[in-house]
This record gives sequence, C-alpha cells and structure tokens, in this order.
Amino acid sequence: IRRLRLRFPLAVLLVTCGSTFAADTNAVLNGWLAAQTNFHTWRADFTQTRVLKTLKQPLLTTGRVWFAKPNSFRWELGAPAQTIAVRALDEMLVIYPRLKRAERYPVGAKASGEWREALALLEAGFPRDRAEFESRFRVLSLTETNNAWQLALQPASTFGRRMMKEIHVGLAAGDFSLTGTELVFADGSRMRNDFTNVQLNVSVDRSLFAPNI
Repeated sequence: IRRLRLRFPLAVLLVTCGSTFAADTNAVLNGWLAAQTNFHTWRADFTQTRVLKTLKQPLLTTGRVWFAKPNSFRWELGAPAQTIAVRALDEMLVIYPRLKRAERYPVGAKASGEWREALALLEAGFPRDRAEFESRFRVLSLTETNNAWQLALQPASTFGRRMMKEIHVGLAAGDFSLTGTELVFADGSRMRNDFTNVQLNVSVDRSLFAPNI
C-alpha cells in the first residue's frame, strides 16, 4: 500500500532509433552537470503521457512546472489544475483543488528512508553534482537522436529498482537543457513528460512553493 501511495507524487514528477556512444558518456554527464550551475529557476509547460496496461489508449494531460534551487518544485496537472504537487519547506503537499483535499508527506530529516529515495528519483532531471548523481543512478545507455541526448538510468538502490525499472532523461544536444523525462515502472506502466516553453532564471513568486491550505 505504501508503495502505491508513493507512486503518484513520484510520477508527477518522466522515437527513432539512434546510435549509442559509450565514449561520450562522461562528456555528456559533465556537460549536463556543468549546465546546472547556470540557472537558479526553471519553468516549463509539459504534456504528460501515461501508458497503462489496463487501458488501450494512453492518457494525455497538459500542465505547468516550476523548479527553484536547491529543491523547491511545483507541478500543476490539468488546466485548471486538478492536481498540484509542491515541495514546501519540510514537507511535500499533494493538493486536489476540486476535492478541497490535501495530503502531506514529510521530507528532509523527518522522511523515512523509502520516501527520501522516492524524492531522489523525482529530482532526476536536476542533479546537484557528480557524486550525488552516481550515488543514486547507474547509466544504462546514452543515445543521440534528432539532435538530442537520451540517457537511460537505473536507480542504484534496491527500493528504487523495485519501484521503477528505468528513468529516461532527454537533453538538448546544444545546451543540455531538459527536454523530457520518462518513468518506467516495475509493472510495465510508463509516464512521460515532454517539456515546452522552457524559461531559465525567470522571477518566481516564492509563494508558489508555500501554498496556503
């Protein structure tokens, strides 16, 4: 039951075949990590595609996302927002405006080991440094397709692998900006987020990360 409850906040977070360049893995990772130092805030629109075994057609939803260093984020799914996930101070909130309901999940020192690992998977698109990245993920493959890099990652922890088989991260080849993420869950379901209208270092109202509920 706990694993099922963790899945939704985690997911609100993640083509033609290309060629794998194993020799370029370190260069791409170094470029991606270096690019993280160039921004303080990140905002984007996204299209989320969910593929479930129980449904014949994928589910498509649009939304908006904000991220501010070091680890504040806000996801709004739907327009108007039907679900909002916010990391605020020492907790994460999942808010359902239409139902007038909110769920609280502790983060930081108060969080359980499993919940801390779940949050680490959620933040895969914004690694802080090489040591942290390598402690959380293993690189399975690196592919260049349509002028973009596609990284396939595997969670390093046993708990992470039980929950999620792979995480795919799309990066623009020119500036290593985040173009998309895809989460491949252990049951075969998938959730992909494709980002558009990306804005770096725009002014972000900090109240977005501290909703009044």
